[in-house]
Amino acid sequence: MTEELEKLKYPIGQHEKPTLITQELMQSYIQKIAAFPGNLKEAVISLTDEQLDTPYRPDGWTIRQVVHHCADSHMNALCRFKLALTEDNPTIKPYHEELWAELADSKTLEISPSLILLEGLHQRWVKLLSSLSAAELQRSFVHPAHGNKVFLDENTSIYAWHGEHHLAHITELKKRKDWN
Repeated sequence: MTEELEKLKYPIGQHEKPTLITQELMQSYIQKIAAFPGNLKEAVISLTDEQLDTPYRPDGWTIRQVVHHCADSHMNALCRFKLALTEDNPTIKPYHEELWAELADSKTLEISPSLILLEGLHQRWVKLLSSLSAAELQRSFVHPAHGNKVFLDENTSIYAWHGEHHLAHITELKKRKDWN
C-alpha cells in the first residue's frame, strides 16, 4: 500500500493496543465514545446527497456507507459487551462488514436513521461502561477470526479509536474537497 493510500485509509493511524489501561485512560475512552454521535452528526448534517455518496478514498466506502457502518459496528460492539458481561468468555458471532456495507440500507438510505440510532446506542453504551468495575472490564469474549480473548477494557479502546478513525475519514475528505 502506498504511503498516500495508507494515510487516506488510516488518517489517525492504526489502533495501538495500550500496554496498561488506567482508570484515567478508560475515562478518556468513554468520553470519546460519548462524544462520537454528536461529532459525527456535526460532520455530516450539512452534506448533500452527492457529497454523502462520495468515497472517502479510491475504492473506499462513501460517507453514507461509513455512517451506516458505524451504526452496524457499534450495535455489534454493544452486544459483544453484554455477552461478555453475562456469559463466561463467549465466542461472538462475527459479521462481514464489507458485505453489510453493500446492502441497500447502507448504500442508499438517508443517514438520519443511523445518526439517531447511534445517539441512543451510545447513551446506553456510555451508561454501561461507566458502571463497570475494574474486574468487569477484565471480562472477555473470543473473536473466532483469531481465537484470541478480547478484554472489555481493550475493546473500549478499540471503539474509542474506531469512532475517531471514521470521523477522520469524513473530516479529511471534507478538507480535501473544500466542503465547508
